[in-house]
Amino acid sequence: MTTLVFLEHHGGAIQKGALGVLARALAVGGDVAGVVVGNGVADVAQSAGAYGVSTVYVVDDPAFEVPLPQPRVDALEAVIAASGAENVLFAASVLSADIAAGLSARLDAGLNWDVTDFSLENGELQAKRPALGDTVVVDVGWTSTPRIALVRSGAFEAVETGGTAAVHPVSVTLQGFSTAARMVDQIQEQASGPSIEDADVIVAGGRGLGSPDGFKLAEELAEALGGAVAATRAVVDAGWYPYSTQVGQTGKSVSPKLYVALGISGAIQHKVGMQNSGTIVAINKDPNAPIFDFADFGIVGDLNQIAPKLAELVRARRG
Repeated sequence: MTTLVFLEHHGGAIQKGALGVLARALAVGGDVAGVVVGNGVADVAQSAGAYGVSTVYVVDDPAFEVPLPQPRVDALEAVIAASGAENVLFAASVLSADIAAGLSARLDAGLNWDVTDFSLENGELQAKRPALGDTVVVDVGWTSTPRIALVRSGAFEAVETGGTAAVHPVSVTLQGFSTAARMVDQIQEQASGPSIEDADVIVAGGRGLGSPDGFKLAEELAEALGGAVAATRAVVDAGWYPYSTQVGQTGKSVSPKLYVALGISGAIQHKVGMQNSGTIVAINKDPNAPIFDFADFGIVGDLNQIAPKLAELVRARRG
């Protein structure tokens, strides 16, 4: 069984989410290859070898300089034809979701999204995904090939194993309608420190912080720990913190080594976005908060007193 993993990249580096999906695909088994699409991406393709993949298909052309999805649908279609791939896996992002949907329509192929795990069952790919508001996990499959899956962000960790990859160039002829759109401008938010997807430490704030000003506690603790700040849906909906930091069912899934929850009750919708964290520390004044049911360490008390003291102790220890 041949599986292709779309290796999305930006700034000359493959995205952490894509490398996580690649690691899981290699662990599951079968013939696994990566796919890199872009302009001047030879080094990017070679770098994938350090994460265990031995074959990388490359579509390298100036037409792919900007991250537009439709030309990449043409590219993936050509790579699937060249490789005979039965499975195509994407790590969830805005770009990859567009590509996966377009590829599904182009090839009349089944697409399962929000996948949290996958395995081989009787030689065929089977996946798991949440359903009914993340209250249950169901097994899902496909009725035809190629099987396309969009894997939830943060579901798997990248595993660097060392090695090199054989690069196989693939030529693509773009459809006329694939070149109809053009990117006028790209604007990126400027932020200091790691993003919540890449951070090893996350300090997340909920309604227990009391107000937008309460997030200064989370920011100070995150700075002391060298981490990033995240938020729950309730507070981003209230305008307390940016949507880009939202963790949960309708936000992002994260898997840091340490997750500190400040004033977060721990509803199931938030849990599904951070339950893969290495160590979970919860600070909440309510001893019956659901988050204590799955936290590794819990502190019952006033976070307005505990968080500053904790940041002070961390700075002293690190200093």
